[in-house]
Amino acid sequence: MAEVQNEPKRENRGREGGPPQGGYRGREGGRPGGGRPEGPPEVDLDKLISDSLYLDNQAHSVVSRMRDMDSGTRSQLRRLYNAVRRACRAPESERQHQFVMLRARLAYTIARHSLRSLDTIEKLLLQVTRKNDPRGYERFRDLFEAIVAYNE
Repeated sequence: MAEVQNEPKRENRGREGGPPQGGYRGREGGRPGGGRPEGPPEVDLDKLISDSLYLDNQAHSVVSRMRDMDSGTRSQLRRLYNAVRRACRAPESERQHQFVMLRARLAYTIARHSLRSLDTIEKLLLQVTRKNDPRGYERFRDLFEAIVAYNE
C-alpha cells in the first residue's frame, strides 16, 4: 500500500495569495445583488449643451452625491471651479490643452481627498475635451458653477 503523506492543512491568512478569511466581499459587502451601482451615472454632453434643466438636474445630483459620499470642502470645489474658469478664458488654440491639464488636476484632487462623487464630472470633462467644442466648455463651466452654488 502507498503511504499517505500528512500535509498540514493550509490556513487562509489573507495576504498569502488567497482571499482574506471570510471570503471576498467586494463593494457590496457580500450582499447578493445589493449595494451601490458600479460607478457614477453618465452625463449626456449633447443634452447638457442643449437643455438647461438637464444641467440643473445634474448639478443637484452631483451635490446630493457629495453630501452622501464625500467630505469635500467648499474651498476645494471653488479652487477647481476657478481653474475651470481660467481654462475657459484661455485662447481657443490653448483651450483643449488647458482642459486636459484640468482633468489631470481634477483626477488628483479626487484621489487625494477621496471625492468619489466627482467621478461623474471627471468623465464628463473627458467627453468635453475630446469633443473640443466651445459650447461644451461653456456648459461644463456652467455645470461646475451650479455645483458650487448648490453646495454652499
